[in-house]
Amino acid sequence: MTTYDLLPQLCLAILLLAVVAASLMAAPGLDGVLGALLGALMLAIATTDAQRYIIPNELVGAAAALALLRAASMAPDAGWYAALIAAARGIAVALPFLALMAGYRAWRGRDGLGLGDIKLAAVAGAWLSLVTVLAVIEAATLAALAAYIAHGALRRRKLRSTAYLPFGLFLAAAIWFGWLAEALLNQGAY
Repeated sequence: MTTYDLLPQLCLAILLLAVVAASLMAAPGLDGVLGALLGALMLAIATTDAQRYIIPNELVGAAAALALLRAASMAPDAGWYAALIAAARGIAVALPFLALMAGYRAWRGRDGLGLGDIKLAAVAGAWLSLVTVLAVIEAATLAALAAYIAHGALRRRKLRSTAYLPFGLFLAAAIWFGWLAEALLNQGAY
């Protein structure tokens, strides 16, 4: 193994340390620990989707379970009612994505979004406020389009409507940044 072989792993390790440090600084305590775990899961999802165009159910399930745990622990008076609200928010965010997937499949005869992307959208809904979810989806979509256009321009390739795009890569990163923004904004609220 050469140094160049280890470079991607080294970059991921440094990025993971930065995510953990930023999470703990933005939200000291339990919310920061849960945010750091969210960041680690989103980094794993983004990496996997970028490499294999797949979002593992185990990672999405862990992120969803953490969202419910966070909701219940951050509002102890509400208890599991808060977790139920987070789950309902996740479903409410996932349903339009599911409709978009079905509509695109009916219109074009092929998949546009994968089920992993839909489950990841549900995670966004369970973790974040609906206002933040809208910003996260917009940021992820614009980043994905910009990356695809830039990649095509650099390689001097024509843009194709049939190209594969790992949307989970962009959505996962945007989810953690959305959580970070909420954590930083909530610091001044107390």
